[in-house]
Amino acid sequence: MRLSKYLYALIVLSAVWLSGCASYGGSSLKPGVSSLPEVVGTMGPAAMSWTNPDGSEQLAYPRGPLGTQTFMVYLGADQKLQRIDKVLEMAVFAQIQTGMSQEQVLRLIGPPQPQATQYFKARDELAWSWLFCDSWNTQAFLDVLFNASSGTVRSVGQRQNLLGRDGVAPSCAH
Repeated sequence: MRLSKYLYALIVLSAVWLSGCASYGGSSLKPGVSSLPEVVGTMGPAAMSWTNPDGSEQLAYPRGPLGTQTFMVYLGADQKLQRIDKVLEMAVFAQIQTGMSQEQVLRLIGPPQPQATQYFKARDELAWSWLFCDSWNTQAFLDVLFNASSGTVRSVGQRQNLLGRDGVAPSCAH
C-alpha cells in the first residue's frame, strides 16, 4: 500500500509538532546548567521579560491564544536557568490582591491574551482575562479588573469557560 504524498506530509508534520510539545514547558532544560540561549532555543522568544537589579531575569511564556498555561522562567545573574514555574495556578492567583499594580500582576502570571483585554468606559475599568485549568480540570477564566485611572487591581474573580459544546466548560484533558 502506497501513502499519498499529502498523507505522508501530514504524518511528518504531526511528528514534528508532537516532538515540539516536549519543549512546550522547557522540560528538557536543566536548572543550573541551561543558559539563556538554550532557553530561547527550546521555548522560543519570551512574550515579556524583566531584568532585576541584581542582573537576574524573569521571562514570561504564555501558551495561548487558547492555551491554559503560562510558564515563568527565572535566570540567575550568570544567565543560568534557576527554575521554570507554571503560574496559572490557584496558589499564584491567591497572591493577587486589591491595590496591586498592573506590573505586579504581569510579573506574577504573565500577560493576558490581547483578545482577553477590555476597557469599560462607564466604570473606568480595565479587565484582563487568562484561560486556565481549574481544580476540576475544566477550562475557566481568571479575571483581574483594574481601576483604569490608577492602574491598580480593583477586584479578582473566576468564571467557567462556557464556550464549549452546549455551553459546558471544555475539559483540560488531552
